[in-house]
Amino acid sequence: MGRVLSLDDLRKERERLRRRGKTFVFTNGCFDMLHRGHVELLKAARAMGDALAVAVNSDGSMRRIKGPRRPIIPEADRAAVVAALESVDFVTVFEEDTPERVIRALVPDLLVKGSDYDVAEIVGRDTVEAAGGKVVRVDLYGDYSTEEVFRRIGEIYGGGGAGGPGQR
Repeated sequence: MGRVLSLDDLRKERERLRRRGKTFVFTNGCFDMLHRGHVELLKAARAMGDALAVAVNSDGSMRRIKGPRRPIIPEADRAAVVAALESVDFVTVFEEDTPERVIRALVPDLLVKGSDYDVAEIVGRDTVEAAGGKVVRVDLYGDYSTEEVFRRIGEIYGGGGAGGPGQR
């Protein structure tokens, strides 16, 4: 079970792991409605190294990216749920629209994203590769998506879901 840390505290953990020669893996996301696709991606990412850090978008960041009806789950709760997963060692919440600042602060050995992202659009790729790290795209598990979960909830309970068109 992981811990929710400030970026400064996570940076200290990163340095501790680096001194011990451990592989530090990083990914990020909104995790507004945790589903099996998220869990499988996080398990796969953790299997690639010795520690997995996950950066979770803040509520403000999500509103700017996903629209005014998001998030459904507040950032502290989303961070706590992600940290509770066996595969996750550390979680931090970031305010910006992208995790660029977090990636520059941590410089992970591996940056992992789902295969729904084109390599060219993966934020932080340049930072990681310039330091000798790798960017890895993980195949998505099934047809899971947060937007699909919200759409199904809308069908069942009325109201049509929480996101907007084109949401991941």
